[in-house]
Amino acid sequence: MDIEVVEVGPGPLTPEQVVAVARRDARVELRPDALAAIDASRAVIETLADDSQPHYGVSTGFGALATTPIPPERRAQLQRSLIRSHAAGAGPEVEREVVRALMLLRLSTLATGRTGVRRETALAYAAMVSAGLTPVVHEYGSLGCSGDLAPLAHVALALIGEGFVTMPDGVAAPAGEALARAGLAPVVLAEKEGLALINGTDGMLGMLVLAAHDLGLILRTADVAAAMSVEALLGTDAAFAADLQALRPHPGQADSAANLRALLAGSPILASHRDPAACTRVQDAYSLRCAPQVHGAARDTLAHANATAERELASAVDNPVVTPDGRVESNGNFHGAPIGYVADFLAIAVADVASMSERRTDRFGDRGRSNGLPPFLADDPGVDSGLMIAQYTAAGIVSELKRLAVPASVDSIPSSAMQEDHVSMGWAAARKLRRAVDGLRSVVAIELLTAARGLDLRRPLEPGPATAAVRDALRAAGVPGPGPDEPVAPQIEAITAAVADGSVVVTAEAVTGPLR
Repeated sequence: MDIEVVEVGPGPLTPEQVVAVARRDARVELRPDALAAIDASRAVIETLADDSQPHYGVSTGFGALATTPIPPERRAQLQRSLIRSHAAGAGPEVEREVVRALMLLRLSTLATGRTGVRRETALAYAAMVSAGLTPVVHEYGSLGCSGDLAPLAHVALALIGEGFVTMPDGVAAPAGEALARAGLAPVVLAEKEGLALINGTDGMLGMLVLAAHDLGLILRTADVAAAMSVEALLGTDAAFAADLQALRPHPGQADSAANLRALLAGSPILASHRDPAACTRVQDAYSLRCAPQVHGAARDTLAHANATAERELASAVDNPVVTPDGRVESNGNFHGAPIGYVADFLAIAVADVASMSERRTDRFGDRGRSNGLPPFLADDPGVDSGLMIAQYTAAGIVSELKRLAVPASVDSIPSSAMQEDHVSMGWAAARKLRRAVDGLRSVVAIELLTAARGLDLRRPLEPGPATAAVRDALRAAGVPGPGPDEPVAPQIEAITAAVADGSVVVTAEAVTGPLR
């Protein structure tokens, strides 16, 4: 059931709640316990505002200007200037779902009562999310240390009535005008609030949560595609036996192999050459035989990333923070290394899963390795090129994914007059992970396209019930079977959409039961 309202309290959000707000426009509400926590920490900040001693972010400047005292009459201007100066992004607009995830996660930190904002500021932030107003955020500007400063500052800029937002209908408008049309008023920031709105890892975390959500589905789809390729290439399921897999007890490998066994169960194609007299091959190529090992390793990497994301979702990231005993302490929790590392790690796994998928696709085009299929699965080879260039497309994407697998998190670059002399580049790692996941989805779609045609060309032999159901669903979705050449791009697009919306997995699971 879809989540319509996400209640934000002092505790962690779930990945499902992040997806609901980011992609399905769920509204948000602050729980009473969150408002109580916010009020308590604000009382601490207001006490410090009258203190003769300087307190970072309350009565001083920021970053390398942290030793500069700010008199009380200029502190509202200090907060406004902070937001204006830090809203310095450049490049293309960031996707709406990323900005909405970022906003929800920043609101979640405000709700912990560790930031010192006023309740009216937190309520205004929640109202902007629920109204569907999406501030214009640009791709470049975050180094992932002191958090995602520029992206979060562009959101805060809209909160104070400046900059631009995208309305729910997709039309851009000045933020002040959009707030008024939604019945909202701009916020005038008080002490500490500017810092509290921008000092978080929310953008990189939001992208990690969304990418991990997508990747779990794609990995199950990759098992479906691999099973179809094993059948269509006259491979064997013998290597996927549970006792063989148990000799190397990685949990992801066991799950992938179990999926392959379920997907290939009852296959007449496999049965046709199971007798050694009918099959002279001793073992399959690695791209077929080792699918559980690679798909499984990617699953285990994803499990590690999910564990990191869960810890981040339970975090209060700000600097300084208001502690439960009333201290206001500077800290380094805004550093994005944990997220940057796992985003880079996932990009490596994504590239490798895609590389293996492309190798299976390539085998279909080579008459010497396809075990009797026509070159490139063409109807009239020579006149027709079949799916030759579909493999080129997969290969081009895989090459891009290998470049995206180069880690961003090792590329620290100093900033802020050497005050911020080591940065995480977590935002950059998460940006390239999003692109990598999109690429993997297309590569797996091309394998499904190719394997489905290979299954058709094995007739009169038929595939197993699960893989046959997927092939037939693709045909029902308008993807043609063997025949004279037709434009391939619309076929890839249709299957990519079926991978993205989960219908490939749903179709297979209607036969196999839940895949792992």
